[in-house]
Amino acid sequence: MASQSQGVQQLLAAEKKAAEKVAEARKRKARRLKQAKEEAQEEINKFRQERERQYREYENLHLGSKDDVAAKIKKETDMKILEMNKQVDENKDKVITRVLELVRNIRPEVHQNYRE
Repeated sequence: MASQSQGVQQLLAAEKKAAEKVAEARKRKARRLKQAKEEAQEEINKFRQERERQYREYENLHLGSKDDVAAKIKKETDMKILEMNKQVDENKDKVITRVLELVRNIRPEVHQNYRE
């Protein structure tokens, strides 16, 4: 009987050891997965930063910087405003003369829809 009890104790101890080993293996696996995930995330971040740097270089090379675009738009706007002001100066007298002519020379007429 004592040997059976001793055998059961040995089995329980072996089972406990096996459970501890399995738990330790699971912990190691979880640590390795976490480490692999962190390394992958780090690689992704490095790749993203590199691609963003390449894109900014491409954008600056082919499209110009935002300041260049803003300066170009401002220059074009100023040119259009100058052109419009020039046209206003050229046509101001003609328009004033025409408006005054229309105001002074009123010709009363019966509207075509008026019926007697």
